Amino acid sequence: MGERRRPAGFGQLWQAFDEARFAGRILNLRASLPTADEAARRAEAWLREQQVAGSGEVLIITGRGNQSEGGVSPVREAVIRVLHSLRRRGVVASHAEHTPGSFAVTLAPMQALLEAPRRRREKAPPPRVAPESLDALDDETRLLLRNLAERVLESLGVGDRDPFLHGEMLRQFGTLAGTLPRGLTGRDREVALKRALRRALDEYE
Repeated sequence: MGERRRPAGFGQLWQAFDEARFAGRILNLRASLPTADEAARRAEAWLREQQVAGSGEVLIITGRGNQSEGGVSPVREAVIRVLHSLRRRGVVASHAEHTPGSFAVTLAPMQALLEAPRRRREKAPPPRVAPESLDALDDETRLLLRNLAERVLESLGVGDRDPFLHGEMLRQFGTLAGTLPRGLTGRDREVALKRALRRALDEYE
């Protein structure tokens, strides 16, 4: 018996369902034909931004790799590695193959990101802004950052938090700075940082 054929227009119908389910939360890597390294960088940055935005569930389209050597997509393999890495770092909660050319990804709450243990085998990316720049933040941003550091230390069972507070503020600043969209500068960047801080604090309420 031959392979059962999908009805004409099935692909368009499936796409319509995806657009409804993942409205505004789709990264289509297949459309721009990136290299594997480019795809990995774009996927990681996008997933981090989506986590801060509270997206919950997102879709990454990699393509099947039918035209790739050996029928294996380097982009797909690179994205799989990113997904596993970000799961260990508290960004991704789970992922599953949605179609042979896409992945449905459930993002972890920001609390998981902020409390993720440092791993020796995973070299953490350096903060995009030097720690000394905390002095350049306005009073409201520093207060939000302090409150978040206190909440994280409290959740980790730290009793006397004062000796660790400044270091935790720097760590959380570095973590959140890495989730902000690239290209933001000055006031726009600080506004985005405040938004990320408030969303994180909301999870500790």
